[in-house]
Amino acid sequence: MRALARPFIIFVERFYPDPFVFAIALTFVVYLMALVLTDAGPIAALSAWGAGLAGLLEFITQIALVLITAYALAHTDPAQRALKRLGAVPSSPAMAYALVAVIAGLASLFSWGFGLVAGAIVARQVAIEARKRGLALHYPLLVASAYAGFVVWHMGYSSSAALFVATPGHALEEQVGGTIPVTETIFTWWNIATALITVAVVAALCASMRPKGDDEIIELPEDAIGDDEDGPGPAGAGGGAAVVTETETTTERTLAERLDGSRAISLAIGGAVAAYLVYWFSTEGLNLTLDIVNWSFLALGLLLARSPLHYVELVTEAASTVGQIILQYPLYAGIMGLMIETGLVSVIAGWFTAISSAGTLGFFAFLSGGIINFFIPSGGGQWAVQGPIFIEAANALGTDPSRIVMGVAYGDQWTNMVQPFWTIPLLAIAGLHMRQIMGYTFVILIATFFLFGGGILIAGAG
Repeated sequence: MRALARPFIIFVERFYPDPFVFAIALTFVVYLMALVLTDAGPIAALSAWGAGLAGLLEFITQIALVLITAYALAHTDPAQRALKRLGAVPSSPAMAYALVAVIAGLASLFSWGFGLVAGAIVARQVAIEARKRGLALHYPLLVASAYAGFVVWHMGYSSSAALFVATPGHALEEQVGGTIPVTETIFTWWNIATALITVAVVAALCASMRPKGDDEIIELPEDAIGDDEDGPGPAGAGGGAAVVTETETTTERTLAERLDGSRAISLAIGGAVAAYLVYWFSTEGLNLTLDIVNWSFLALGLLLARSPLHYVELVTEAASTVGQIILQYPLYAGIMGLMIETGLVSVIAGWFTAISSAGTLGFFAFLSGGIINFFIPSGGGQWAVQGPIFIEAANALGTDPSRIVMGVAYGDQWTNMVQPFWTIPLLAIAGLHMRQIMGYTFVILIATFFLFGGGILIAGAG
């Protein structure tokens, strides 16, 4: 596995651009593809791209809040104590890499946002505890293990495509003959089995790629350990911000200072949000939308924070993890608008539906989803543009629509391993660059092709 990973590591280090440059390059590639493969002219294609730039603003806000609130929650005092205990569990390098991958994978099956943040924080904490004990761990591989665990997110409870078609009144309701319950998608035996096998294989692969003998080991810098002990803070930030919960002088605090440092206030608003969540789940069931994930993280963060001001400081630190996402997502929204309006996405999907049979349509939906994910790295957005084409083909061939839903989902999560967009929040927390981890995730891409492809072929036509 180390030998297999090495050429990919060299390739990424030499030729893979920064994620923002990658997004810019994709923009021009898709523009040229639209001109060559569709009837759209230069002005029409430009108009479609420009009109799409603002198309995902609500989603951008939701994603930013997921990452900010999850980061703040993970850096509260109780969460940090739990993470330190967890980081001290691995007794060997192989166990360390496997543990990070498993935790990231299981967290991603619950919520993709939590999986990204939890994976990065656990990887960092495992590295910190290992450095203290003299256990040499290759930090880039630890972080790559966290991102590798993310590869199963669309098979879990935050699966955008599965939740979309399970919601009454969804846009494809007439085409599929109603809703498709999650018992026919994410909770099928074949999807659960594929997800668990994938997590186990990914953990084993990450452990097998560990350095041996004279291989170079890049450990977490010692100054990062010192920063972490000073207080929570983003990688390279020089430690946590000074949180004022009580004055260090003997002078009496003002009313404003007492309010800022009052835990009762953060408990009160956190309790109010928690009460709303209890009401939501009691009336809506376990309906885990992105908004509800955000409010869950917000409630827990406020309840565990030392004071309102402490929580504000944690959120301020967390904001550094979302800057590139906010910058890049309009570009991907423009790409999505360009592909939809010019019909380019229909052309690409049509290549695969034309050669499919009832039993293989799900597999080709997986391949198509993997390709389109390069241009639209959004599970919900990708399903919105690709789903109608494959559902129409499913109706014509007699394939169960649930296989199409999961085929597209598998493709979307699969090529995340080499599409750098979702590495941004993870790497902002970990303090690394994308080129330091993506050579390893190329290996995960190869392995999961067989796992996901095999899983959807076993599911068959339904």
